[in-house]
Amino acid sequence: MDIRFDIIIDYLPLFLKGTLLTLGLSLAGVSIGLLLGLLLGLGKMSARRLVRLPFVWYINFFRGTPFLVQILLIHFGVVPLFMKPANPIVSAIIALSLNSAAYIAEIFRAGIQSIDKGQMEAARSLGMNHVQAMRYVILPQASKRMIPPLGNEFIVLIKETSLAAIIAAPELMYWGRAAGGQYLRVWEPYIMVALIYLVLTLSLTALMDYIERRLKTE
Repeated sequence: MDIRFDIIIDYLPLFLKGTLLTLGLSLAGVSIGLLLGLLLGLGKMSARRLVRLPFVWYINFFRGTPFLVQILLIHFGVVPLFMKPANPIVSAIIALSLNSAAYIAEIFRAGIQSIDKGQMEAARSLGMNHVQAMRYVILPQASKRMIPPLGNEFIVLIKETSLAAIIAAPELMYWGRAAGGQYLRVWEPYIMVALIYLVLTLSLTALMDYIERRLKTE
């Protein structure tokens, strides 16, 4: 099999540009997802069934349907209601954030519920209200246990950005498809794209392992 390195060289600046957008989409998605996920997780733990149900439905929908379907619905159905024409980057950020929030909500819920109930009772006995006890006692302890699954979610999100190519967001996979279409070649562009994703995910895995080790020593 002959390998055409000229294809990789020609598209290398675009691959790098797409990589930066991939990282930007992932960071935006996980950042917004963290905020939404915390609210969703707390909402799902509500003692009131009517309050809890909308959060449960949201989480079930976004965890139970394919991300490809979600991004298509958001880009062609939701975003055009507020922006015409729909911006694929905006659509990708919204879709990634909403999808990520559903998974992060479960991470927050599991992390909070893993803390002994006596911690909340002790905080309340010291005069803290529920919000203060969550902020100063429960969440700081739970956060250490949540870092590994949150890191895994970030890694998954990096790979899910590849589906944004379907709505023409110029991220990494978009340029891989463009190179494949221009040169009618599969191996060179897609192997290059796969290697870049591999470097990103392995680097993030190493970073999360380092953070986890540091937390264990504290």
